[in-house]
Amino acid sequence: MTTDTAQRHLSETAAKELLRQHATGEPFSALGGSLALASTEAAYHAQDAYVALLLRQRKTTLAGYKIALTTPAMREMVGFHDSVSGRLFSDQLQQAGQAISGAAYGRLIIEFEIAFRMARDLPTIGTPWTGASILEHVACAYPALEIADDRRADYAALKTSILTLVADNAWNQGLVLGPACACGDFQALADIQGIARIDGQEVGRGFGRDVLGNPAAALAWLANSLADRRLSLRAGDLVTTGSLVKSQFPVAGQRVEFLLPSFGSVELSIT
Repeated sequence: MTTDTAQRHLSETAAKELLRQHATGEPFSALGGSLALASTEAAYHAQDAYVALLLRQRKTTLAGYKIALTTPAMREMVGFHDSVSGRLFSDQLQQAGQAISGAAYGRLIIEFEIAFRMARDLPTIGTPWTGASILEHVACAYPALEIADDRRADYAALKTSILTLVADNAWNQGLVLGPACACGDFQALADIQGIARIDGQEVGRGFGRDVLGNPAAALAWLANSLADRRLSLRAGDLVTTGSLVKSQFPVAGQRVEFLLPSFGSVELSIT
């Protein structure tokens, strides 16, 4: 078996195992044995295979990307000190003010983010993207709530299972967008403060600069990471750039809100 064939077999087998675990509601844990992922490259290959299975199963399309672990608060929470990415699905984009059922997830997570929509296909420039250089290719920004499912993960062990988290599409289960707003001011993105609330009570706050120095810098990180994988951002892609505050675990009956004072706010209810 050639190296490429072996990698494809591992990716497809790992993807089928993740699909099985989700269907049976098994808690999250590192893929082991013959399915152990030895590198970030292997993890993204497995993610690609898993995403392909979900696209066929749900008959949906891709809507963009999520970026995770872009702030000190989130890296401390999971014990890993680099960013990772996953895919967004069109059938999991939610309208602000709607409700979701907490019982539909192993353990529901909500994250509080700034999302971007790409204005055009990202060109090849021959040098790494920076936050400043990529911002001119962005159409608008949004206050956003990311819906995720940690499948009752053991956070104390998460550092040793981070590659499986990547393969598991970085736990993404949806995105809620607030109102679109202009985002051409690079410094304003760094200075913006976000406030997270549950049932009207503040549960955390953070600044745009907590996200790799600037949310646009997180977008640039993604563009460079995708280029390494021979992929690129396309016109219309949504990209959510990482939680400004620690993830929250709301329960049925609660209302979650994220306020960006100069951008607007976004809400979601849990039933």
